[in-house]
This record gives sequence, structure tokens and C-alpha cells, in this order.
Amino acid sequence: MTATVGLLRPGTQPQDVLPEAVAAARALTVVEAHDVGVVRGAARVTVRFEATGDGEARRVGWAVLTRLDELAETTDGRLTRRYGNRWLPPRRPNAG
Repeated sequence: MTATVGLLRPGTQPQDVLPEAVAAARALTVVEAHDVGVVRGAARVTVRFEATGDGEARRVGWAVLTRLDELAETTDGRLTRRYGNRWLPPRRPNAG
């Protein structure tokens, strides 16, 4: 899960954003890695976690993005899953 973080909401400290995003994922699954980087001049949060399927990945990704949205303005939220050696969006659920 990656998202670009913009203006912080009142009461949010910059150093709290990544740990809070990680905690949101960790409440649901194992977190493998996390990072904050600067991409095109903007902060980008990355939280990598384990998921047994696309549905679980979506639930955890939404939890992370929801928490980030509570802390700051976010854009470009993107969930990807590893398929072999490639990172791609999760497969769409079957329309039933």
C-alpha cells in the first residue's frame, strides 16, 4: 500500500504518520516493511504486509488508507500485490 501524504490534519505530528499507518495494518496482519520516501517532492508512505488473498489485501489496504486519511490529506493511494516477480493491482472480484 502506498499513498502520498500532504497537509497534516490539526494535532498530527509528522513523526506519527508512518507508525500509525503501520499500526492500522498490524492490527489485521503481519507487516513486512514500511517506509516514508520523497517522490516528486512529496512524502510517500509505503506499508508492505502479508495477505492470503486479494480480499484480505483490500481490507488491510483500506484500513491503512483510512488511518492515513484521518491524519493527513492523501492522494494516489495504491494497493499492489506481488505476483511472481511483479507488483500489480489486486485482481478484480468476480461479478456475481
